[in-house]
Amino acid sequence: MDVLHHGAVSGVTGSCHELVVDEGHSILVDCGLFQGGEATDEQEHLAIDFPIDRVKALLVTHCHLDHVGRIPHLIASGFDGPIYCSEATAILLPLVLEDALKMGVTRNRRLVEQFLKLIEKRLNPLPYNRWQPVELPGCGLSLDIRLQRAGHILGSAYIECQIKGGDRAHKVIFSGDLGAPYTPLLPTPKSPWSADLLVLESTYGNRQHEGRKTRRAKLKQIVERAFENKGVILIPAFSIGRTQELLYELEEIIHRHGETRVAGDMQWQDMEIVLDSPLAASFTDAYKRLRPYWDQEARCKLRAGRHPLSFEQLTTIEDHKTHQQVVEYLGKTGRPTLVIAGSGMCTGGRIVNYLKAMLSNEQTDVLFVGYQAAGTPGRDIQHYGPGRGYVILDGQRIEIRAGIHTLGGYSAHADQSDLIRFVRRMQHQPKEVRLVHGDTDAKLELQKRLKQECPGIKVNIGGPA
Repeated sequence: MDVLHHGAVSGVTGSCHELVVDEGHSILVDCGLFQGGEATDEQEHLAIDFPIDRVKALLVTHCHLDHVGRIPHLIASGFDGPIYCSEATAILLPLVLEDALKMGVTRNRRLVEQFLKLIEKRLNPLPYNRWQPVELPGCGLSLDIRLQRAGHILGSAYIECQIKGGDRAHKVIFSGDLGAPYTPLLPTPKSPWSADLLVLESTYGNRQHEGRKTRRAKLKQIVERAFENKGVILIPAFSIGRTQELLYELEEIIHRHGETRVAGDMQWQDMEIVLDSPLAASFTDAYKRLRPYWDQEARCKLRAGRHPLSFEQLTTIEDHKTHQQVVEYLGKTGRPTLVIAGSGMCTGGRIVNYLKAMLSNEQTDVLFVGYQAAGTPGRDIQHYGPGRGYVILDGQRIEIRAGIHTLGGYSAHADQSDLIRFVRRMQHQPKEVRLVHGDTDAKLELQKRLKQECPGIKVNIGGPA
């Protein structure tokens, strides 16, 4: 038994891990896209650069692109096994892959539809907390998997893999991406009972987030302060997860402070919020359909007649023509408006047009609420913006004169304390924890803290396959 890593080793993208059961049988956990500075030419053009002849199944922890974006390449390389995921992920995954295909492979509608039909045939949706056998023909060992709530985005899971042979058993757990406690809409993840090996993400292994009450108050303060500029607030947001959490929190602020002044004579209840991302809008609609998976707090709001993802102040922009008109109008008028647009790291999508039009305007404010990977325009704006530097967008040098703000607490990832707590609360702690999905500093700091807090565990940093 071994675990090989084909991504998310030296950084936070391209998650892909292979659990080798024996020489002829293995499974993949995620098959994600490399993004930002981690997307070297070699990685982009050799999307699947490892043998897949022994790979019998694919397990998906959740449907962010850095965990599923290479699935089309995996299938094109000859993988023909089942794809296991949660029931909610089975609904969201085709939306993600359709967009990925159109952006990076082909816009031929017939080919895209054929691929999506193939994916839907391969999907095996599983409920949480139920063991599922994975067929390994000709293998002398058995493999069972179980999905547990990860609290990262709707449908996210950490995956328990139990290998048995004779009177011996070995359990490997893949954390996927773990969420922070009290994330809007999502139940808090609970630690597993036991494991021999835990493959653990470390995105924020060297950071602490604010509590939810604190970060909501900070969101309110930043928006109010930014609107004193009488300009536009731009929020680059990931289409799935972060956008829905932001809408949820903004609805809560409007509900509590509707008649509170934001700027001038404008009150919170008068604020214009624009969601300008077709993909984010599609996911938001899907989130509405997946209400049975919401946490108790969110369902209570629905019973009270509130609509946390669809409220009066929210306008959704669907077509590209309207998008261009909104960018031009806001760029000229600077009308106080809060705009949420993808992509989250400013690598593409409609946020780029807003930034090109308004980033050099001192009345504009940019608010980052998610992780900005090294090598992305988002990281450059975040790093160089406060010093009035510049960023390259679509080959153009754009001077940064806008106000730049960061709210780290709205990350969908667990922070250092959450990750340590996830390990410590296991009734039978693992013999080994292997850290992946994090920058070097984050992994080293988390390794150090885990060794202090859990001295009996071997803590390693995941290496190349």
